[in-house]
Amino acid sequence: MNWTLSAFADEAAPSCNAQIAALARAGLKRLDLRSIDGHNISDLPSDVARKVKNSLDDSRVTVQMLGSPLGKIDIAEDFNADLQKLRHIGEVAQILGCQAVRIFSYYNAHSVSHAEWMAKSLARLEQLRDEAKNLGLVLFHENERHIFGDLGDDVLQIAALRDANFQLIFDFDNYNQSQEDVWQTWQKLADVTDSFHIKDSTSENQHVPAGQGSGQIPAILADAVKRGWSGPLSVEPHLSHSGAVAATGPSGAQNETFSAMPTQESFHIAVEAAKAVLQNAGARWE
Repeated sequence: MNWTLSAFADEAAPSCNAQIAALARAGLKRLDLRSIDGHNISDLPSDVARKVKNSLDDSRVTVQMLGSPLGKIDIAEDFNADLQKLRHIGEVAQILGCQAVRIFSYYNAHSVSHAEWMAKSLARLEQLRDEAKNLGLVLFHENERHIFGDLGDDVLQIAALRDANFQLIFDFDNYNQSQEDVWQTWQKLADVTDSFHIKDSTSENQHVPAGQGSGQIPAILADAVKRGWSGPLSVEPHLSHSGAVAATGPSGAQNETFSAMPTQESFHIAVEAAKAVLQNAGARWE
């Protein structure tokens, strides 16, 4: 398996055609589809999905991963809502020709004990994994801030669920913002990391292009090359808190310099920075 590079092109523009144009300008042929033409992937109508697929096919763009919001609710909220969303995503995934789905692992707004939070989160993730298997999907857990799987040690607990239908994403920026030593976290998780989100931030939690922050991206990617790692990578810029980013409830400070630019420009800068870091690390991607 090779390194395959995609991007969250909804950070460039909301429409399908504009996202395709942003990918083409950046020389990418893969898309992480989170929102498009006014719909989040979790509620994308089937007829719209077919139109999107036709447009992507015409431009020879494939969907690498579906950026779902599954697991981005409180641990006390109704779990059936996530199961229903997953089943709908399963239908849309067949249309779009994609099996990979990004997920999260639940907030703890009412401050239940860590042990209870862990037990309930792991139980939900296991149910999602089992349902994903029935649907022919592969779930990819992202270390989002403030969810159970925020810190490296807790992600190690989640790693016990890893199998053909459940994988782990390493997001540099989120570990940095959680005040982890990102390099040390990588050492813990290198053997259970299946995907990367290329997103960087400074020690003041301001988003910056890859390699310009405290996320240890150049060193970690170089180490991944040495280890013989392979898998999907996604550029998730966050340089501008566009509508797509704002809808995710982002952590970190908006970068004033990049926010003043058109979103197409800040997106392009983010992708070019990611490609440069990959090249300098000795990675080969397609």
